[in-house]
Amino acid sequence: MAERHLSARDILDRLVSFPTVSRDSNLELIDWVEEYLEGLGLRGHRVWDRSRTKAHLFVQVGPDVPGGVMLSAHTDVVPVDGQAWTSDPWTVTQRGGRLFGRGTCDMKGFAALALAALPRAQAADLKRPLQLALSYDEEIGCLAVVDLIAEMSARLPRAGAVVVGEPSMLRVVTGHKGGTGYDVEVRGHEVHSSLLHKGVSAVMEAARLIDWANRQNAASVARVAEHGPGPVAEAFDPPWTSVHVGHVRGGTAGNITAGHCRFCIEFRVIPGERVEDWEAAFEAEVARVEAAMQAVHPDTRIVLHKYYTLPPLQPEAGGAAEALVRRVTGDNATHAVSYGTEGGQFQAGGYSTVICGPGDIAQAHQPDEYLSVAQFEAGARFIDRIIDQLTE
Repeated sequence: MAERHLSARDILDRLVSFPTVSRDSNLELIDWVEEYLEGLGLRGHRVWDRSRTKAHLFVQVGPDVPGGVMLSAHTDVVPVDGQAWTSDPWTVTQRGGRLFGRGTCDMKGFAALALAALPRAQAADLKRPLQLALSYDEEIGCLAVVDLIAEMSARLPRAGAVVVGEPSMLRVVTGHKGGTGYDVEVRGHEVHSSLLHKGVSAVMEAARLIDWANRQNAASVARVAEHGPGPVAEAFDPPWTSVHVGHVRGGTAGNITAGHCRFCIEFRVIPGERVEDWEAAFEAEVARVEAAMQAVHPDTRIVLHKYYTLPPLQPEAGGAAEALVRRVTGDNATHAVSYGTEGGQFQAGGYSTVICGPGDIAQAHQPDEYLSVAQFEAGARFIDRIIDQLTE
């Protein structure tokens, strides 16, 4: 059985030692956390994926009443493949006031702090509960957390505030962009390039869709330049919805019209605009391009594989989570981020939600990812103050 009380640093060391890259299982980490909880006399609840190779885990400390605080962290991390690390990414290494290791910043540091705080919550006279939610597959679209949210909503009293501990330098982030992404497969018709008019180049047709993305970005920039960003959008950098193509693969040879081409396209949608509207616009353009292709050769087509859809996190008027975390941190400034988090899913599930956690997002996903010791210690104080709020 795990030791009853471990320091936050001890727990961080253990969490980082589990290589929970999203493509792999997180069950060794979940097994260890469950054992740690049992050592505290707590029972964790798993929510399995369909293959039973991954699981979410949640736990509650305190009275079975609504209005508590949920701390949310994801257990998965991005790969280290091809990155030049100067130390073992799966071992926390401290040097120069920094804790290096994959996930120290994003976001096993926050998970370790939350787990280390549970004994203090157990000893406190909580009037409302502290809940902890650990998820999987955040790094590949934030979709899996929907099952965790549904299960917690059914089995636990509803928390009054959700704090998603993504690295924000412990600033109160009340908004982030939504998003959607497609893997696009273009199937052309091969002919010798001297007979271009009789073939359909998958590469050149893909280029039409990529140029559509460029035109959408240019139109958004021009619109903001002319009219200015809206009151919500102005908090974002950039203050418009962006459309991005990250990779393209296709073609056989320079003198053959390409039979296949694949690319990914991603939309980061500002709050106030609907992800569904951007999806509809893109799919309409795909249908237009495909129709023109099939007018040349009927066997051509464009196949879309949508790999994620993420709702935005919208600033809440009088939101309980924002009010709580502003009291705890003293931060009264307005902060919004262009990356996505599970916060949008919690908010869509009916929870008042903010993002606030230790560390700088600039360090996330990088070789030699790190969390500063100062931020780690400040994060511990942050969670302690949240527990204090639950005793009032």
